Amino acid sequence: MISANLSKSERRAIYKRDGYRCALCDSNRGLQIHHIMKRSQGGSNSPHNLITLGVPRHRPWDEYARLRGLDGACGSP
Repeated sequence: MISANLSKSERRAIYKRDGYRCALCDSNRGLQIHHIMKRSQGGSNSPHNLITLGVPRHRPWDEYARLRGLDGACGSP
């Protein structure tokens, strides 16, 4: 796994922006910062490419994006 190398303040800003909730299920448990477009595919650490997901939702997002053929740009094919 590639580390995002985000500072604590950058992480806090993303969590705050997303209301300290998972973007998919609205839970506040087990939160992680997720790259919409994977870094291995050229995604950046820009706030526009980061989303808050709960641990149980992190993997399903990747599967959803793969099945939909998404390039990572906020759901656009």
